[in-house]
Amino acid sequence: MQDQEGFPKLKNDNLLKAALGEPVERVPVWIMRQAGRYLPEFQEIRKRYDFFTICRTPNIACEVTMQPLRRFDLDASIIFSDILVIPQALGLSVEMRPNVGPVLPEPLQTPEDLKRLAPKGAVDRVAYVGEAITMMRRLLDGKVPLIGFTGAPWTLMGYMIEGGGSKTMSKTKSWLLCYPEGSEKLLAMLTSVIVDYLEMQVKAGAQMLQIFESSAEHLTKGDFLKWCLPYLKDIHDQLTLRLKEQSVPLVPMTLFAKGAAHSLTEQSTLGYDVISLDWTVDPVKARQEVGPNITLQGNFDPQDMYKTPEEIRALATDMVRKFGKTRYIANLGHGITPQTPIVSVEVFIDAVHKAF
Repeated sequence: MQDQEGFPKLKNDNLLKAALGEPVERVPVWIMRQAGRYLPEFQEIRKRYDFFTICRTPNIACEVTMQPLRRFDLDASIIFSDILVIPQALGLSVEMRPNVGPVLPEPLQTPEDLKRLAPKGAVDRVAYVGEAITMMRRLLDGKVPLIGFTGAPWTLMGYMIEGGGSKTMSKTKSWLLCYPEGSEKLLAMLTSVIVDYLEMQVKAGAQMLQIFESSAEHLTKGDFLKWCLPYLKDIHDQLTLRLKEQSVPLVPMTLFAKGAAHSLTEQSTLGYDVISLDWTVDPVKARQEVGPNITLQGNFDPQDMYKTPEEIRALATDMVRKFGKTRYIANLGHGITPQTPIVSVEVFIDAVHKAF
């Protein structure tokens, strides 16, 4: 793996400039889950390979990462992977089942089950992500920056206890109540592995990082501040310190805590360069709460991508103008959904670029 200096020169750096508050030629735009299931060419690959086989095979992961860039005028690529590679690396089985999504057949039931996890060497078991990032940087040839990512501790804890996605997170929330020490131990373990994982991604060539706290919406503000915020701060601070100690250049970091609009002010104190917003948040209010020195990302409703091209253009233009051209990255307020029409993506991207 190489440091950032050994890669082709970046031709479109609008994303990184926006993240750092520098002037941009145009508002940068990328789309969460842009490499994936809404693309027919991705579906063709999925017919031939299991989901996690794609994640674990760098050349296939790179092909899937490249697919949306061939179709659309995007300002970033994001490596094709999944947040659940960390539970896998810790020793839990994770399956991607058709029409169900991720399933962990043997979830954690009590803190006694933490003995089943193997944090030592976990980052080595996801080395394939680093290999894919390095390979992808070469394939991109400087076209756009490459984003790496991870799930956040609370979100990963939820999958590991619920055994998959959950509409209530009731089992995980009962851990917070019944096993507070066990919950702290698991969240601290996940934080440590995540820092290792993100360090590896930066060294492999990731030019920006996003931390997905996708299950923040299940917590009250009080619980979010207690069970998410300290660990999110640790991830930022520990990674920054570690990279500085090794003289590895820092990369911008984005925090996306879905459903945590109640705590934008608190999120803005954690040190992240970018705060990503879900579609429920008003751009003007968000800017007031985070202040002028943090970049905002978001927050088009993924369901609005099913509207007519004219409606999408009008809504996207309005959104971008509310956020403004400075310290802003356009995106959806969550991942793109599977049946989204290709033309909707084309119109959305074009509208963002032409809003100013």
